[in-house]
Amino acid sequence: MISLMRVATVELDVRTADVDGNLAAARAGVERAAAHGASLVALPEMWPTSFVPMPRAEVFEESDRAVEAIVALTETLDVTVVGSAYQVVDDPRLPRNRAHVLADGEVRASYDKVHLFSPTAEHVAFSAGSLPPPVVTLRGTDAKVSPIVCYDLRFPAVARAAFRGGAEILVVVAQWPDARASHWRALAQGRAAESEAFVVACNRVGTDEIGRRKMRLTFSGDAGVYAPSGALVEPVATEEIPAPDGRVATRVTVCEIDLAEVRALRRAVPVAADERLDVVRRWLSA
Repeated sequence: MISLMRVATVELDVRTADVDGNLAAARAGVERAAAHGASLVALPEMWPTSFVPMPRAEVFEESDRAVEAIVALTETLDVTVVGSAYQVVDDPRLPRNRAHVLADGEVRASYDKVHLFSPTAEHVAFSAGSLPPPVVTLRGTDAKVSPIVCYDLRFPAVARAAFRGGAEILVVVAQWPDARASHWRALAQGRAAESEAFVVACNRVGTDEIGRRKMRLTFSGDAGVYAPSGALVEPVATEEIPAPDGRVATRVTVCEIDLAEVRALRRAVPVAADERLDVVRRWLSA
């Protein structure tokens, strides 16, 4: 049973609709993370395009092309990559914000963001998902990973569904602005403690106008890996990759985690066995 592994966050300055630039930055970040020994790499939310105010079909096609490029990279580098992008399901006017788990040259699993952020009008630009996060076992290990998208971090039921599915690593991909940076850190730390799991929290960097309301927001990244204790894991490697065209440099941070911590804590404090779901369901139905 393999328990030691390296995970990485790649904080990108994601530019709206600049798919080529975003892909180049993402590719460079994943390559550097793999060079530092990371087997699991997180990219920000909507990394190929950011939030395009009124996207046309070409935007979706270019986004799909970028995702496919990273899919191919996962096979070359033998890494798993998690990030989110546009996904047209039924109505192209209301695409999904879909997190992908990319590995072995394929899309291993996907999760559609359930909670849409109304302050930036996501609820009128996207359709929401309704299924819980999938739990994926990483190749060559028995590590179980689940993706979560940005605003979903505020809703405990999402992480709880992943926990009940056996997830040991929650990967949160986000565009979480500086104005609520303290919430970002507190929620990531809290989800790690309550889920008795590692949380790999990857945010973007830079300043941009977001969504149909064109809110100008600043992002400082503030990515981190949180242990089941809630403690922030110290990096074993950090690197900044210079970016062209005035972009903020891409930051790659690599941490080593030991899944034995998850398993030992779950034996010592058996939350899953002690949780009274029958009572909670009554409360919710009332």
